[in-house]
Amino acid sequence: MKRALIAAALLVVAAPFALLGWQRHLPDATPRSTAPVDLKRGAYLAAVGNCAGCHTARGGERLAGGRAIPTPFGTVFSSNLTPDATGLAGWSADDFWRAVHLGQSRDGRLLVPAHPVTNTTLVTRADADALHAWLQAQPAVSAPRREHELRGLYGSQLAIAAWRALYFRPGTYQPDPVRDGAWNRGAYLSQGLAHCSACHAGRDALGGDRGAADFRGGLLPGLGWLAPSLLDPAEAGVQRWTPEAVQRLLRDGHADGHTAQGPMAEVVLGSTAALDDADLAAMAVYLRSLPEQPVPRPAAAEPDPRRRQLGARLYADHCASCHGERGEGGRDEAGRLAYPALTGSRLVTQASAANLVRLIERGGFGPATPGHPRPYGMPPFAGQLGAEELAALSSHLRQSFGHHAGEVDAVEVLRLKAAAAAH
Repeated sequence: MKRALIAAALLVVAAPFALLGWQRHLPDATPRSTAPVDLKRGAYLAAVGNCAGCHTARGGERLAGGRAIPTPFGTVFSSNLTPDATGLAGWSADDFWRAVHLGQSRDGRLLVPAHPVTNTTLVTRADADALHAWLQAQPAVSAPRREHELRGLYGSQLAIAAWRALYFRPGTYQPDPVRDGAWNRGAYLSQGLAHCSACHAGRDALGGDRGAADFRGGLLPGLGWLAPSLLDPAEAGVQRWTPEAVQRLLRDGHADGHTAQGPMAEVVLGSTAALDDADLAAMAVYLRSLPEQPVPRPAAAEPDPRRRQLGARLYADHCASCHGERGEGGRDEAGRLAYPALTGSRLVTQASAANLVRLIERGGFGPATPGHPRPYGMPPFAGQLGAEELAALSSHLRQSFGHHAGEVDAVEVLRLKAAAAAH
């Protein structure tokens, strides 16, 4: 109800300006690139942008759309990108450019903000043309667009126009003249096609952020995972990592005891693993340069002795055989780290326990990549551990092995589970 009232007020205030802005941006004079279209380049850009990640439904045809994308305002279903009549058949390079650059469909309809237009608007015309050409060369799949299931006014064109008036400014990436080519290339990829802020931004009640370079982090609605801040070295920041370690994490999903988990594992598998060496290095340069900004942490609660005892017992019963009695991790027959060390784990000690609770409850695998083809998995414990036990085990991990991250109680576990179930 509160969101609906906010949206109604927003429409009243912003709608006139939104409609003016919409009309102003309908035409776009950016000329088509005169360079020869390179389908291999288009394929590379589609991989880096992880187009298939959102535009392929579970068990569906690749790029045919229909994947359900949860948002705080309801469910959005991705569109068909194949050259079928139900997809992009008949779309010119100019049509595609308007969708990428302005977030506007061929029929003039504004695309819902689940399409990361605040990122894709930064993509150059030449890259958009190469991506369009590659998509037009893919097998056509008939898959009619499924209507979004958004509550109230959120799916209306007026509401979308109002949102855009507040949060969207079209414009291709402009290089920073005081930075070198590698930094600018990394910024272009991270802010644009790779759309890191689509997950790692800090969003307000209306889903707005501070732009394509907003990496404060936030809870991913309907997924239960937290996209940790890229500005805080204690969360997901890599400012203090070596360039080689950052590149290994982006390419292989594993680096120096750290493993990409949850949605980030999918990002590595579907996007950053495809980066060539030059772009990997450029993205590492950019991410390492981000300003450090610590995430506020709540005051630690007084430890509950009974919860700590239960957590220690659960760890001995369920975790120590893989992760070690002291959280040192486990190695395979070849001596390689197979099970991540919990000592010093940022996932364990993040300000929010969301990712730790989610991983214990649902389990998970790191991405299987050429550099790490057989990752060991984490089994789910949802059927074995209730809220009190999840809280106890999480608290034990956050307060053991030299950690001082604060306890978790059953109420917090239930709150995080509710957030994961909300659409």
